[in-house]
Amino acid sequence: MNMSESKSTKKELVGWIESLKDDTILGLLNSVKLSSEGKSGDWWDELTESDRVNILSGIRDFEQGLTMSSKDFWNGLANG
Repeated sequence: MNMSESKSTKKELVGWIESLKDDTILGLLNSVKLSSEGKSGDWWDELTESDRVNILSGIRDFEQGLTMSSKDFWNGLANG
């Protein structure tokens, strides 16, 4: 990316960020910023308790074989 393209991209991104209303996306972008500055902590610490419970539940389901393949999921969704 040349200097002109870089400036144009930055300007577009700033405009897009200023228009965001979704706090989740803003939080994600802030995490990326902190990470690029070497200031980010463990992402696990950034999760809500509900997010942690859901992730651990998914891991437990996987370990117990209570999962399905992506292909099976999408086939089931498409075929009702």
